[in-house]
Amino acid sequence: MFQTNLKKNPERLFLVAFTNLTLIGADEHLLLRTNSSIELSCLAEIEADKILHPKNDSEYCRPNFDEVLCWPRTKFDTTVVQPCFSEFHNVKYDVTNNATRYCSVTGQWDLSNYLNCHPISPMNRSCSEWDFSWDIRCSAYATSIIYYIGYTISLIALILAVIVFMNFKELRCLRNTIHINLFLTYILSIFLWILTLTLQMFLGNGSTVGCIFSAIFLHYFMLTNFFWMLVEGLYLYMLVVQTFSGDNIRFNLYFIIGYGFPSIFVGFWTIFKALQTESDNEIAASTPSETESRLVCSWMRESNIDWIIQGPACGVLIINLIFLIRIMWVLITKLRSANTVETRQYRKASKALLVLIPLLGITYLVVIAGPSTGVESHIFAILRAVLLSIQGFCVALFYCFFNSEVRQALKHRFHRLRDSRTLSASNSIRSRRYTMSKDYSPRSRTESIRTTQEYTVIVKMTEL
Repeated sequence: MFQTNLKKNPERLFLVAFTNLTLIGADEHLLLRTNSSIELSCLAEIEADKILHPKNDSEYCRPNFDEVLCWPRTKFDTTVVQPCFSEFHNVKYDVTNNATRYCSVTGQWDLSNYLNCHPISPMNRSCSEWDFSWDIRCSAYATSIIYYIGYTISLIALILAVIVFMNFKELRCLRNTIHINLFLTYILSIFLWILTLTLQMFLGNGSTVGCIFSAIFLHYFMLTNFFWMLVEGLYLYMLVVQTFSGDNIRFNLYFIIGYGFPSIFVGFWTIFKALQTESDNEIAASTPSETESRLVCSWMRESNIDWIIQGPACGVLIINLIFLIRIMWVLITKLRSANTVETRQYRKASKALLVLIPLLGITYLVVIAGPSTGVESHIFAILRAVLLSIQGFCVALFYCFFNSEVRQALKHRFHRLRDSRTLSASNSIRSRRYTMSKDYSPRSRTESIRTTQEYTVIVKMTEL
């Protein structure tokens, strides 16, 4: 009788179900962590179904909440279709597509299918207003644009720098060879970063072969970039501190440090990452984290395994910081012993420090940690994006285009081109004169005299 009255009064049924949620100890924690009206109403619907159907019918799956959407009471062997969620983890999703879930013949729910639920592209959202009340998506979009612009500028400058070093024989030495390899790792890591981000933003498929290979090579060349920074620091340390010519160390050793060591770390990272991804796929369930993993490249998701790569990178930065301190100490000591004005000494030391910071990757230490919430987090994210994205540009600028040897070589090449053009122009004039003189003949000379005489006669006749 009580159940019949509840069926006739849905509002009272919902109230009873909600009361049951608050009275049951196990469900009280669920209520406390409820963060959406969908979850709350679904839990109430589940309780209401338990009241109306104490003994579940043999032909229906009970209502179920998979922490994303609420799936209603459904008949066996039926696929339920409903619109995708509108928002998830502060990210807007396209509700015009549908999510599905199958109620099996045994009365068990299969895993929810959210493969057709895609986040709305940032280009379609109003993230253009510059205020600090952005959500996470807008903030990430803004920093991504900064990275795109900064990395593009760095990419162009680095490519030009490599072309300059490769085309001038007088610039070929061990120091510049190390610079070239550092520039190449910058170029490849930037290119793969842009490629990987594009795959995530526009393809949204975390299981594609392109996503996996781009992630592996991105991590490899990012790590080689750090190790070539270590090579730069080692070369300068041997040259300045140990007063031992860095040229005496064979390039093969630098090559092994720059490319060999990173391949070992990335190899181990690839093996463990593949095992982790396979394990995650085997225990897949319809939870928010797994739903999110389907929408991005799973190999780019952060995990403790990433410390296989992050650990050596941090070690390189610490070693380079030690190199920088020792190099600056020797430099300042030599400047003080020189008979120069103190202000000029500080200026030279500051200039050396400014030039060495991007070369040795100390910029990463400056922005390695910062605020994670509030207005400060947005400012820090933008500052970090600017400093890291233009680091390649600064290295190319200081060690190629501002280098006196490079400028002298470019100036010499320019003068040679100008002189060759002048010489070719003078040769062209000489050949033209030679051609004109070659066309001379006694007949043409006679005809010219006769024409002049005829003109003189005509003039005299007009005067009469």
